[in-house]
Amino acid sequence: MIRVLFLCTHNSARSQMAEGLLRHRRGMLYESYSAGTQPRGVNPHAVQVMAELGIDISHHTSEHVETYIGQAFDLVVTVCDDAKETCPFLPGAARTIHHRFEDPSSIDGTETERLAAFRCVRDQIDEWIQAAFKSADEMMST
Repeated sequence: MIRVLFLCTHNSARSQMAEGLLRHRRGMLYESYSAGTQPRGVNPHAVQVMAELGIDISHHTSEHVETYIGQAFDLVVTVCDDAKETCPFLPGAARTIHHRFEDPSSIDGTETERLAAFRCVRDQIDEWIQAAFKSADEMMST
């Protein structure tokens, strides 16, 4: 199994959704985890929009990146600029890449507007994961 760690600031939405999506879409090849530089708990909107796809992340916990220091990862993916700046190098990571997604938690508005923002980011992450993680060989050779 190829070990992948998704990293963002709060480990509440983007990295949580990425972890769940990779596990759901490619779990037979990848072992996925997520962490944050300032974890704050899993956002209920992230749980809700993932459930709409039949993916349950309600059991996920918000982990600090230090939890994974010393563990080996084939790939670390930073999904926000702050995490990229805070953790440009993670010991134990064979490779690090950056793919920025907007923070849906930062959207102000009605409940409908906020959920729409979470769905939009979820779908962007899903599209990226399906394209980038086509196969273990392709992902690790790029």
